[in-house]
Amino acid sequence: MKALSVGDALSYLDSHVNLEAIERGAAGRAAEPTLERIHTLLDTMSRPDANYPILQVTGTNGKGSVSRVSTYILAELGLSVGTYTSPHLEVLNERIMVDNTAVSDEDLASLLSLLQQLESFLLSAGKLVIPPTWFELMTAAAFIFFSDVAVDAAVVEVGMGGRYDATSAGDALVAVLTNVDLDHVEILGPTKKHIAMEKVGIVKPGSVFMQGEKDPELAQLLESQALEQGASDVLVRGRDFDCFVNEVAHGGRLVSISTPFRTYEDLFVPMHGYHQGENTAIAVAAVEQLLGREIDPEVLQEALSKVKMPGRLEVLQRNPLLLLDGAHNEAGISVLRSSLEEDFPAFKNLFIVLGCLRGRDPVKMLQAMELDKLADRKFAETGGTGFKANVTVVGCTPPSLRALPGSLVKEAGEKLGFPSLDAGDVPSAVSWALSAAEPDDIILVTGSLYVVGSSRQLF
Repeated sequence: MKALSVGDALSYLDSHVNLEAIERGAAGRAAEPTLERIHTLLDTMSRPDANYPILQVTGTNGKGSVSRVSTYILAELGLSVGTYTSPHLEVLNERIMVDNTAVSDEDLASLLSLLQQLESFLLSAGKLVIPPTWFELMTAAAFIFFSDVAVDAAVVEVGMGGRYDATSAGDALVAVLTNVDLDHVEILGPTKKHIAMEKVGIVKPGSVFMQGEKDPELAQLLESQALEQGASDVLVRGRDFDCFVNEVAHGGRLVSISTPFRTYEDLFVPMHGYHQGENTAIAVAAVEQLLGREIDPEVLQEALSKVKMPGRLEVLQRNPLLLLDGAHNEAGISVLRSSLEEDFPAFKNLFIVLGCLRGRDPVKMLQAMELDKLADRKFAETGGTGFKANVTVVGCTPPSLRALPGSLVKEAGEKLGFPSLDAGDVPSAVSWALSAAEPDDIILVTGSLYVVGSSRQLF
């Protein structure tokens, strides 16, 4: 059978159930949590996911950063690394990478052509009753591609939750949980405990479980559950690994990290935000567990110096300072606010370009930003003369079927007492902010990776 063209391959993929369809109520039985379909696909392909060790990462926030830092470290050690992440910022190919290079259009089309033939066979043979979902197909494509190109290791980011996420069809040697907070409660459960139990579901018999949650009660619950599920070992943040120095440095952070193998001091990390120091500690400790040994400090520093983190407090331009951050829930926005305060203390006016997806409350998102405190910040270069920073909320509509209209963001900003407008789509919102901002101002684009990705395309 002839391989599909790139366009036809993407059309085939998009014909399957995805999160948008689930939220429209059109998913039917395919929305039920199960790993049966992805297992059937992989079993028929002789388990490509068994051909390399897997480092799997879940968590409410930070899992993308931990995945990318882990990838850079493994690559600097001379290993070929497959990385599977979601969502993508600009193009679908970004989700499947080998050695930090996205899968080509031709290879992606070939993978989806194979899966189309496989799906047709399994449905006709009765081995599949319901077609696989969009995400299951992409996950299977990643596992197959990593096997085809013979990677030495794979870093796999969970899409949502953990226990029933398609990525959990693979047995991770190292299972990482960054943190637990309220997100996707309509799917994962109404409390942090419910969500924690879903996320710890990535732990398989024999896995080493890296537990990054700080809450003592949740941490104890997660450790007990992981051991009950057969974890060979559980490493807990603050007890077994930690970032004990985490300071602002020019262009990033200066961190010191302790792990079961050794202490790494004075590492420069070219990422902004206190949380990125903590994410780096998790990544370093996780890679050590995958290797079974310590990392040469010089190799580690070289790896960290190369890290690029698109869409995570990314500086896109200066004068005015344009920052992009994919914080998409209240917990992420709260961390973003702290990072802004610590890493970028000097600004005159702040323009917040905010776009949200359904399931988010723009009022709560803006409240998590603590705009009143930001508005009371003094412009540092005035020498404390009392100049007050102004905050303007610029609403926009993300390029997604799940988008909330920018008018709701405008209403939220006005409700909280700040000058607000609905600028339309993301490019229009960023362009408006750039035209309104002065050289000493900050433009912060946030609320969704869809918003960040659309903004990056402008530059």
